[in-house]
Amino acid sequence: MLARVGQEAIDFESSAFVPGFGFRPVKLSDYRGKWLVLCFYPGDFTFV
Repeated sequence: MLARVGQEAIDFESSAFVPGFGFRPVKLSDYRGKWLVLCFYPGDFTFV
């Protein structure tokens, strides 16, 4: 499935750092109806 502008994103779960709690699992569906910015970092040692 490809991401498309104007289409709903598929639900996924990942680990996220939450201040005061440390790392914990979060789901995209936890933020349904709210604005959300996702930042991806591919990794420190990937070759370009």
